[in-house]
Amino acid sequence: MRAKESLGPSGVPTPQPADLRGTQVLLLEGFARQNMALMPALRKLGCHVTTLNSSRLDLGYASRWPNRKLLRPWDRDDAEASWAVLYGVLREDRYDVVIPTTDFSARLLADHLEEVSQYAHPAENGPELFYRVMDKQWTMLYCSRAGVPHPDTVYDMDSLEKVLASGLRYPFVIKPRIGYGGIGFHVIRDEAGLREVFDRTVERCGPMVVQEYIPQTGRQLQCQVFLDADGEAKSAVLFDKTRWYPVTGGSSCCNTTLHDQTITGNCIRLLQAIGWRGYADVDLIEDPRDRRAKVLEVNPRVTGGVKICFLAGVDVARQIVELALGLPVTGYPDYRDGVRLRYMHTDLLWLLKSPDRFRTKPGWFDFRRTSDQIFSLRDPWPWFTYSIQAVKKYRREMAKRRG
Repeated sequence: MRAKESLGPSGVPTPQPADLRGTQVLLLEGFARQNMALMPALRKLGCHVTTLNSSRLDLGYASRWPNRKLLRPWDRDDAEASWAVLYGVLREDRYDVVIPTTDFSARLLADHLEEVSQYAHPAENGPELFYRVMDKQWTMLYCSRAGVPHPDTVYDMDSLEKVLASGLRYPFVIKPRIGYGGIGFHVIRDEAGLREVFDRTVERCGPMVVQEYIPQTGRQLQCQVFLDADGEAKSAVLFDKTRWYPVTGGSSCCNTTLHDQTITGNCIRLLQAIGWRGYADVDLIEDPRDRRAKVLEVNPRVTGGVKICFLAGVDVARQIVELALGLPVTGYPDYRDGVRLRYMHTDLLWLLKSPDRFRTKPGWFDFRRTSDQIFSLRDPWPWFTYSIQAVKKYRREMAKRRG
């Protein structure tokens, strides 16, 4: 049966949401800001929440929400060592569901899906599907197959000579096939610029995607979609990336929910063509030349901005647990418009660096209907511990972008 794209009523009685009280959930990488949305939502469902942390400063350790807080060594530069830690945690206690929160932990679960499945239900797809979605070149190929708008792309550009011979007009973009946050992203305006950055970027970041440059004067958008085991969309929350940092191209620091059925339908159709199940985030940019929102990449994991889904009325935590346990996934056919989420740590940097600091809409000092990704009056301490970690992380991330 063909998966349904529509989020509207299907005429079939909606089952009552499952009782998830007592479900043992392990949240990986307690430092990730996704946890600040997931922890209280899981506790509200009655789940028993354990966080895996590598520092007492981690959000998952500083927060009041976890029932249990583990402190273990964790090295994102050493997958084997981190897997050994996770494997030990899984063997020493019982968990029903394991949820990754970053590319690294999602990759660990995908790579060790069979081993993890012996002890708990991993909230992750298999490795073949996971890496297909991580790869921006594959994403562009599936966009073509599904008829979803995307930037013109030249494929398999694994050498400087091939790029030069491709005939792609300047300016164009090179970026890592697998990457995040604008690391390795370059706008190429002439041959000299290409020769300057291509080989060293490939050496540092791996194979590149080469595609047309889309002027960044249109909207930038994200659509967070959840597909059930049959590939039916159970929710799709679209929001405008009002601001992002670094200002030349990076992760969003202010978002506002909106509705556009054409864009949402394209994102659902793409993920269904790929065969994805569960949560995924689709990044898009509106091309000012033809006014179409074009897909840039898909993030096959819970993103840092997932809190906006909860604020808009979509309980992603429930959906993740239900799908992992093989239960019917609760559908949310609609959500609230105009809900705003900020990541104040980088939004402050945007204010300092952007020439549009006093022209942005909504205004930077407009806090109406706005929440922060980290701060909560009910759980304030993590904001302070995270701020300490953020200073160190900022220096590392900026060094990567300069490399």
